[in-house]
Amino acid sequence: MPKDVVYIVDDDAPVRRSLGRLLESAGFVTRSFEAPIEFLDAAPNLARGCVLLDVQMAVMSGLEVQAALDRMGSTIPVVVMTGQGDVPTAVRAMKAGAVDFLEKPFDDDVLLDAIERALARGSRPHQAREASEAWSRIAALSQRERQVLDAIAGGQPNKIIAFRLGISIRTVEVHRARMLHRLGVRQIGEAVRLLILADSTPQGVLRLSP
Repeated sequence: MPKDVVYIVDDDAPVRRSLGRLLESAGFVTRSFEAPIEFLDAAPNLARGCVLLDVQMAVMSGLEVQAALDRMGSTIPVVVMTGQGDVPTAVRAMKAGAVDFLEKPFDDDVLLDAIERALARGSRPHQAREASEAWSRIAALSQRERQVLDAIAGGQPNKIIAFRLGISIRTVEVHRARMLHRLGVRQIGEAVRLLILADSTPQGVLRLSP
């Protein structure tokens, strides 16, 4: 049976080469595209796998690529990559159907875990179990930790979060660190991903800030 393929769509050549080497060393088959249009032209005939998609590209954004895939009726799982401080864009990408997002710079293990999750995402029982586990982890946060996470997911910097919650910036940083520890994740992107998954469950009452 043919192996699943990781399709890398990024207009930065060094990034494509680096990601390709890493993924191939981990046993994945990869195929890279510099131009989003080239990828979209090939999309209808691609073998099964997943897409590693950069959000910020010069000619066409990752969100536009996602929209084009949706119009095609493509069901290939998408993992988006975004720069630091651009979490709201990644949130929009996940709401548009991306199964995961990575905030640059990311660890190799974080990337590999995201790829594995994307390739396993075709199973409905797997999706339901993953969302339920996310809800349980988010529900374990304190009220303040959850407020901080929700504000971060809405794109608010620590200074604004501190002002709106009536606490110091240092206290925001403490709650942020405790929240990451309680969720068992290392990056804020991973925490936001759990929040979005939790919100997708039937019992999900955790609303993202607009």
